[in-house]
Amino acid sequence: MRSTTSSPSLARAPELLPAHKLAELNERLGRPVIDPQDLAPALVHRSWCAEHAGSLSNERLEFLGDAVLGIVVTDHLFRTYPDLPEGELAKVRASVVSAAALSEVAMELRLGEALLLGKGEDGSGGREKPSILADALEAILGIVYIAAGPRAASALVMRLVEARVTEAATGPGGQDYKTRLQELAARVFEEQPRYEVDEDGPDHAKRFFARVRLSGAVKGEGQGRSKKQAEQSAARDAWEQLRDKEVASA
Repeated sequence: MRSTTSSPSLARAPELLPAHKLAELNERLGRPVIDPQDLAPALVHRSWCAEHAGSLSNERLEFLGDAVLGIVVTDHLFRTYPDLPEGELAKVRASVVSAAALSEVAMELRLGEALLLGKGEDGSGGREKPSILADALEAILGIVYIAAGPRAASALVMRLVEARVTEAATGPGGQDYKTRLQELAARVFEEQPRYEVDEDGPDHAKRFFARVRLSGAVKGEGQGRSKKQAEQSAARDAWEQLRDKEVASA
C-alpha cells in the first residue's frame, strides 16, 4: 500500500470525519487496498472549504477519477464487446459514466453519509444531490489511483459499474434477451414470462439469481451482479432453449 500523506495535492486532509464512517464506507466499497483514512480528501465538498480556510476540496481528485473511470470503462468495452460498433460503444460508455448513473452508484454506497459539506449545502439536501454524489465517487476513484495504483483503481471501477456496463451493452440496441423472450413467449405460449430473483452476499459483492417461468414451469436460469443482469441471463437461457425447440418443430 502506498501512502498518500506525502502528496502535496492531498495535504491538509480534514480530520473531522469519524474513523468509523470511513471504515464503513471502505467496507461498502469492497475494501480497496488503501487505508480508510485516505478516503477523507475525496469527501470534501467545496462548500465545506468555503467555511474552513486553507482546506482543499475534492475537485482535483474528481478530475483524476473522471479520467480513470473513462479509460477503464472504455478498455473493458473494447475488449469485451468486439462486435459492437463505435457508435454503440460510445453510447454505452456515456450511459455508464454519466452523472446520473454515478449518483445511483453513490447512493447505493450511502456515500452521502460520509461527505463534508458546508452548512448551507448540507441544509439544502446536498447529501442527496446527484452532481455532488457523482463528483465524490469520481474523487474516490482518484484517491485509490494515487494511493494504490492503476490496477487497484481499475478493479474498483469494475466492481462498481461492471453490472451497469453489461446491462447497457445488452439492452435495447444490443442483445436484449428479455424482449426477444417476450416476443417468443407471446407467439408460443400466448403469455408473458414471469421472473423470480433471489440475492446473496454482502452489499459490496451481492449476486443475483434469476429464474424465468412460462406456464408455471422454469424455462431458464441465470445470475449476475445486478437484478437486471440476472434476468437478462435467465431470459437468454430460456430464449435459446425455446428457439431451438421452435426451429426443430418447424
